[in-house]
Amino acid sequence: VQLQACGGGLVQAGGSLRLSCATSGKINGVNVRGWYRQAPGKERELVAIIMNNGITNYGDSVKGRFTISRDIRKNTVYLQMNNLKPEDTAVYFCNHKTNYEKVFWGQGTQVTVSS
Repeated sequence: VQLQACGGGLVQAGGSLRLSCATSGKINGVNVRGWYRQAPGKERELVAIIMNNGITNYGDSVKGRFTISRDIRKNTVYLQMNNLKPEDTAVYFCNHKTNYEKVFWGQGTQVTVSS
């Protein structure tokens, strides 16, 4: 089973990107899907998560600009990123957490925002 993230790229400040994370294969017991990011020299941080009941949570720095969503039939989670800022530059990772405490991570996709 793999999580495959895509959609990253280079964008100017104020622009938008949409990241996708598709799951190849089935993961049983997933209860939270999320996006994290890691900038050079910094720790990995929460961007957004979405629970099975649809409740979402966002990191303070992206609230009001980013939106997480999921398509259950396509087994895909998305991250719509608007009004991007240079400080959003990072490698973005998707993950799935299960109700038996196992965490699956995708390979990461680079997002670069130029000023």
